[in-house]
Amino acid sequence: MVCCHHYAPIAGADGAFTVDASRITFGRGCLAELGPRAAAHGLRRVALFTDPRLRALPAFAAALASLEGAGLDVVVYAEVEVEPTDRSFKAAARFAAEARPDGYVSLGGGSVIDTCKAANLYASHPADFLTYVNAPIGAGVPPPGPLRPHIACPTTSGTGSEVTGIAIFDLLALEAKTGIAAPALRPSEALIDPACADTLPGEVVAASGLDVLSHALESYTARPFSRRPAPAVLGSRPLSQGANPWSDIGCREALTLAGRLLERAVADADDREAREGMMWAATLAGIAFGNAGVHIPHGMSYAIAGLVRDYRPAGYASDAPMVPHGMAVIVNAPAAFRFTAAVLPERHLEAAACLGADTRGAAPADAGALLSGRLVALMRAVGMPNGAGGVGYHDGDCEALAGKAILQQRLLQNAPCRVDEGDLRRLFAAAMRYW
Repeated sequence: MVCCHHYAPIAGADGAFTVDASRITFGRGCLAELGPRAAAHGLRRVALFTDPRLRALPAFAAALASLEGAGLDVVVYAEVEVEPTDRSFKAAARFAAEARPDGYVSLGGGSVIDTCKAANLYASHPADFLTYVNAPIGAGVPPPGPLRPHIACPTTSGTGSEVTGIAIFDLLALEAKTGIAAPALRPSEALIDPACADTLPGEVVAASGLDVLSHALESYTARPFSRRPAPAVLGSRPLSQGANPWSDIGCREALTLAGRLLERAVADADDREAREGMMWAATLAGIAFGNAGVHIPHGMSYAIAGLVRDYRPAGYASDAPMVPHGMAVIVNAPAAFRFTAAVLPERHLEAAACLGADTRGAAPADAGALLSGRLVALMRAVGMPNGAGGVGYHDGDCEALAGKAILQQRLLQNAPCRVDEGDLRRLFAAAMRYW
């Protein structure tokens, strides 16, 4: 396994990798287990995080009933914002500090789960807000101790946040997304009930499903763990270690599922096989990138989301301009993978084949075009915008976008090749339109 040429050891690099994941329960109806699961953690007072729209849906009623049925005292925080900001993270942390729960439950998409992670962190270990935020924007200080138990219950098939130690938000002062990344943020366990995604609009399934796809693609093509410098302190590996044999397994399966099921899941809410398959793909890709990490498309996406002018996507309950996370990622992906294919053509060809591209007889030089072409075909099939230009940007924005993206060093350093600000300007220009 680790003896293959892709992971061949080199002098001064790490020779091992670590696999971490939340405990996972997956299956239709498993949300009913929430109360007993919380009680098994010794919880008595639980903070239940959700958003205003989800609070009115059956999944919230089911979660609350299960918690109360287990005899738990439940305090509800339903003010989570779609695409959270530092302001909304701070508000959630204030609630958590005042409510003083002994554990947390998040019911929602990545915005809810990430907000709950941040509230748990700052209530457990109070500090100046930028203390834990990724460098170079923040100090990147690791949490000084464990957090309260957190059970994550995703309602979208995309972010994988239920199994990662990452919380993403918009830093309003910089007009850019950034995040907090630490193993301590990883939820204690995840209850993944596909029934929670039955009523998702097709537009949301499309954007979140393409986030799944890019998680898997980026993790599969990330710098190998065996090319990362050996840690100065034994065992102190970063959260994003680079591609490794474990993450490869989840990436390949997630790509195969997305290539086969995404269009069906978007087109037909009653196609249970497709929607449940995409939910499973999201979990697999979440475990993969939670250990391997993502790179250029996600680094570029934070600039796309942070500098949005007036784009308002269909299917999302938000009056403010926004580019949903999965959409902000995928508009960059075809350009980014054309760029990285020159470094790892075999991996890019394998990924294209998993997604359903015909790679028979393809040469290494064909890898970028084949993978990029398959991504563009999927984008068009599920109604994504035509590149960054489709969400309101133009060629004159490339410099500003690159200036924001270059701040995402935690992600860019995980790429299989060096990326500088000039590269990013050219990639944003290439991502403006695809058809």
